[in-house]
Amino acid sequence: MTESAGGAALSWSTVEHYLGEGLGASYRLSAADKHPVVSYEIGHGGRDIALFVELGRNQQPPRSSLPAVRIDQVVVHKGLRMARIRTTQVELMRDFHDMLLAVADRIVTKNRPLDGAFVETVEGWGSLLDRPRAMSVERRIGLLGELSMLSRLAERYGWQTAVEAWTGPYGEEHDFALVDFDIEVKTTAAERRRHVIHGIGQLQPAPDRPLWFASLRLTRGGAGGRTLSESVHAVRGAVTKQAPAALARLNSALERSGWSAEREDDERWTPRDEALVLAAESVPRLSPELLAAATLERISAVRYETDVTGLAPTPGAPVDLAGLRLP
Repeated sequence: MTESAGGAALSWSTVEHYLGEGLGASYRLSAADKHPVVSYEIGHGGRDIALFVELGRNQQPPRSSLPAVRIDQVVVHKGLRMARIRTTQVELMRDFHDMLLAVADRIVTKNRPLDGAFVETVEGWGSLLDRPRAMSVERRIGLLGELSMLSRLAERYGWQTAVEAWTGPYGEEHDFALVDFDIEVKTTAAERRRHVIHGIGQLQPAPDRPLWFASLRLTRGGAGGRTLSESVHAVRGAVTKQAPAALARLNSALERSGWSAEREDDERWTPRDEALVLAAESVPRLSPELLAAATLERISAVRYETDVTGLAPTPGAPVDLAGLRLP
């Protein structure tokens, strides 16, 4: 683990570099001769970030009202007690970085106690999970996954056909509809391949049309990763050059997906591992048959999670996703 000072200027790009390389680092945000000690820590292995704040003799860590934020007490070198503020949701790490720096700034530059600094930051933001953004983390990651699939389909069928096959943004049951098969794409940044399924029909094949399910996992990419903006621009550039007639439909699909070029985008992602491709019937799922005994006319919506971690790929997939990369 490296140790650095001058953390007031600690940028997300610096943190993301360590995360992408799987390295730990420690940045002291308070001056060397000042108390309380405040430091920003990137965990060993580059899997998490946290803010450490020195506690007084009888001081206890504040309580967090946010489900995504945990605060506990740890003892570091020479018996120094410190409060540790961390997040339970890796997908929120970019937003959480800004929150930690906001808390640290109130302590270091405004001399606010930890309790007050944390409460004021939370009240100022309203809620970590409700922080205004053009798209939620889940939607941004999901769009990256669909753009990856779009690019791979373009390699085989051409950009015109690939863009026309991208039906998910138009409210269709499945993300891609080709001549002989459909594809549903799910993307996560979590350790397990656990995906949210919206409705009974999302994993239900159409009559005489096989449905395939692609599970993608992304991780922080550091300097070698791709932002959503970069992927969108790459796809737009390829369509403009090779299938200009499809550009209007592509732009419409991006807009319907929630994409906006006006929002700042500095999160870099890269595939964590190979995509997992399964036939829909191999995915643990709810089906009309399973719910036949339920009073379906009184159920307006179904949302559930399926976990495909550890399942073996289904042979015979119509599209080879080996080596899939972000465009």
